Amino acid sequence: MPNRLINETSPYLLQHANNPVDWYAWGPEALERAAKEEKLILLSIGYSACHWCHVMEHESFENPNIAEVMNRHFVNIKVDREERPDLDQIYMTSVQIMTGSGGWPMTMFLLPTGEPIFGGTYFPPDDRFGRPGFRRVLETIAEAYRTRREEILENAKGFREHLERQTFLKGQGDTIDASILEAAYRAMGSRFDPREGGFGGAPKFPPSMTVDFLLRYHYRTGDAQALHMATLTLDKMAHGGMYDQVGGGFHRYSTDDHWLAPHFEKMLYDNALLARVYVDAYRATGDRLYKRIAEETLDFVVREMRDPSGAFYSTQDADSEGVEGKFYVWSLAEFRQVAGEDADQLAGYFDVTEHGNWEHTNILHVARDADDQLESKVESVKRKLYAAREKRIRPGRDEKVLTDWNGLMLRAFAEAAACFDRADYRAIAEANADFILQTLWDGKRLLHSYKDGRARFNGYLDDYANMVDGLFALYQLTFDYKWLDAAVRISDRMIEQFWDDKNGGFYFTASDHERLLTRTKDFFDNATPSGNSVAADVLLRMAAVLDRQDYRKKAEEVFLATAGLLKQYASGFGRMLSGFDFFIGPSKEVALAGPPDLFLPILRKRYLPRIVVAAGGDDRITLLRDRRTLDGKPAAYLCENFTCRQPVTDAASLEQLLGTR
Repeated sequence: MPNRLINETSPYLLQHANNPVDWYAWGPEALERAAKEEKLILLSIGYSACHWCHVMEHESFENPNIAEVMNRHFVNIKVDREERPDLDQIYMTSVQIMTGSGGWPMTMFLLPTGEPIFGGTYFPPDDRFGRPGFRRVLETIAEAYRTRREEILENAKGFREHLERQTFLKGQGDTIDASILEAAYRAMGSRFDPREGGFGGAPKFPPSMTVDFLLRYHYRTGDAQALHMATLTLDKMAHGGMYDQVGGGFHRYSTDDHWLAPHFEKMLYDNALLARVYVDAYRATGDRLYKRIAEETLDFVVREMRDPSGAFYSTQDADSEGVEGKFYVWSLAEFRQVAGEDADQLAGYFDVTEHGNWEHTNILHVARDADDQLESKVESVKRKLYAAREKRIRPGRDEKVLTDWNGLMLRAFAEAAACFDRADYRAIAEANADFILQTLWDGKRLLHSYKDGRARFNGYLDDYANMVDGLFALYQLTFDYKWLDAAVRISDRMIEQFWDDKNGGFYFTASDHERLLTRTKDFFDNATPSGNSVAADVLLRMAAVLDRQDYRKKAEEVFLATAGLLKQYASGFGRMLSGFDFFIGPSKEVALAGPPDLFLPILRKRYLPRIVVAAGGDDRITLLRDRRTLDGKPAAYLCENFTCRQPVTDAASLEQLLGTR
């Protein structure tokens, strides 16, 4: 008999619908039962592409004996972290405080009030790997609650007070100037891997936001090492096994320090962030490798992660046929059969050997440079390998649509369409924006998730901020006022619903959100940029176009709140640093009067990270007011802080005004 999860839309929850565990989704029914029966809550949080989540399900949640213990002692709640990042944020912070680390699957034991008392990540069914067995953990926690309840209640109260104090980050009077950027750059340099790129050792996560900052820092200062750190990292990732050499797109992270062996799931957000930084690297360097990687990544998304409605799906699983990475790896015999007469030469290029480079099989990666002749063979064999791979059993795909991740990908497509002059990418971006605005925005509220015709869950800060960011990028691509108007409406609602008037910064949840253990406020950029980082950055850029000083003030307050922390933890604020860079300036605004096509190649193909552009002749946009053509010719007005130079009517003059930095 399936359990209650059979009625959910989340693929992750549906994966557990036939467990013998008496699962609930998070909601009043489960919480009221826990309170009524005075039972502890066992909260399990994961996501559909999580390999160790599948392992723990198979070992423990499908085990009737373990399920019986869970059902007897606990009210069991299963949560998809991608649907409920509000819960994930609270309890991940809790488990990190308790244990010093975190990850998924996350396993938390809560009082009926939601207060955490104990937590961890993956537990094996029996004692192994230096970890206590899950059944022993269950029985120990249940016994402690029965015999030492008052002590547990008192400890939980103190922990909750500690957790609530984490939220109220307040500015310490720090000044915001270029010294912050310099300090951040030095901190990043101290962790840089000069041989393999990236930062720190294994495992290595794709540092897209850090690389974005390094490109900006190079543009600001001319520092050659900053550019080297960025390009070495991009080169190594592009040539490694973490990048899908056959189908395009990036896997989640590298388990080693040289980008060979990935954790094989593919996340929409990683590919959005990486595609964008490769676009910018191409602008900054002209290296065609970066253009190829950006386009292959976005083409993968169109082919495998896009719904016919225009929405983007969330993830592809790491596993197929129950084996991690099986879909992506090759034996030498399989490779030779596909590659044909050039097999030996191409095997050397991709490091395919008889004994294998990973668990007796081969992860394709670029082991040596290719000359022009080999390059054409590589492109040909990649098409053949893709066709052969498509005959395999594909990994599972989580087809829920998340507003925040769609906003990230919307901006990636808009930026690539502008830089590469791709009309198809523009159409994809517009279709995506239309879907979100028609399906998940009612003019007053964004919703977070869409699946099987159901839009659900009140939007979080990240939904609002990333959607505004994507819409503003789409306006900068099309100069269609409707996209800017939508960005303004969502921004105003975001400020109304999420802003903390007392301490500054944006809360993660809206003022009318379900009451949870605490109302969190996140500033750190993790796998995805924090809503505060994105909001501050995009509000600042919109303020430059619209002369919205209230937007600029909100951004400044976010920067003031984080300036002190940023000096200590630069690597945790990659996206926030982009906003700092724009705020410190000098930033420029360009108003284009008349048809803009003459000037767009300069503005879109050059790397100009501190510039905003307005066109379209709409006087509702402050930057465009009183900007007119000259003698019937299109004109470009270059401005700083709404003080404009004399307009120019030819591209070369605009390029000269823009300078090199």
